Amino acid sequence: MKEIRLDNFTDEFDKSQRIVITNHTNPDGDAMGSALALQRILEKLGKTVHVIVPNPYPKFLWHLTGNDRVMIYSNGKKSANAQIEAADMIFHLDYNAYHRSADMEEALRAAQAKKVMIDHHQQPENWPDFIYSDTVMSSTCQMVYEFCAMYNWDQFLDKESAECLYTGIVTDTGSFKFSATTSRTHEVAGKLLDLGVESQQLQNKIFDSQPTARLKLLGTMLGQMETSADATVVLLYLSKAQCDALGYEKGITEGFVNYGLSVDGAQIACFMREEEGIVKISLRSKGLLDVNELARASFNGGGHKNAAGGRLDTDIAVALAHAKTHLPWS
Repeated sequence: MKEIRLDNFTDEFDKSQRIVITNHTNPDGDAMGSALALQRILEKLGKTVHVIVPNPYPKFLWHLTGNDRVMIYSNGKKSANAQIEAADMIFHLDYNAYHRSADMEEALRAAQAKKVMIDHHQQPENWPDFIYSDTVMSSTCQMVYEFCAMYNWDQFLDKESAECLYTGIVTDTGSFKFSATTSRTHEVAGKLLDLGVESQQLQNKIFDSQPTARLKLLGTMLGQMETSADATVVLLYLSKAQCDALGYEKGITEGFVNYGLSVDGAQIACFMREEEGIVKISLRSKGLLDVNELARASFNGGGHKNAAGGRLDTDIAVALAHAKTHLPWS
């Protein structure tokens, strides 16, 4: 479903000098790529731009241009709140509900700035002044490219901003494997390659420069993998004790859920990772199976038809039992 509500955006943008770009808690490649690319473009348009994210993000994204200037809200709330309060316009990228901004929610709700949402997740909230929402788009990075093209800002793209957008596209499409990948996605990716992106080199930085701890965690997870009787549902998990013992750090288990879908016959994969007092959940599916609805109904989350997330305020043992009750486990 697509919703575009951008009437008078140009007028408001022209009046806005101080701009803040935000994304969701636990930012991933799409969240960071879209934010840093848009920052670079808006600065070329003469704006003062700050990227503020709720909490730290994975090291495999630190190579992106602009990384050294990102403000981490959890590391400096006072200075971040000052920028949010002073902003004339705030871009909300890769999320469509205030609660997805975690501890930033209160400050963002109170902000008097004009608010612009660019996002591809289902069921967007209706508070922004301007909305560009498309639930069938591959990624927010693709949407930022399309958004910039609407206003002829794509002329300001360069190799660095193209690398940021390409990062979000390849991570959110599983290197162009997921169902939201379209001919237009490849066309946009091609335009980014034309700007100098070296796909193999960039994907090596993203996918092939992993710490030893990631491989140890992966081995542990796969060693205790469970499948339903008909092997259509794959359940993957890591306890907090296992994560602590093997050197877990933020973002290190990114993509683990996809290993479940690689099992022959698998239609749904669920990955659970226990933290202090909560269990975070990633869901993936193939074909017509809708894990967005499943996440909303049973796991306090949501997302896309074939990719969603959630959380349970419990421990890993209870979460596993809950999953087997609410997944098509047989």
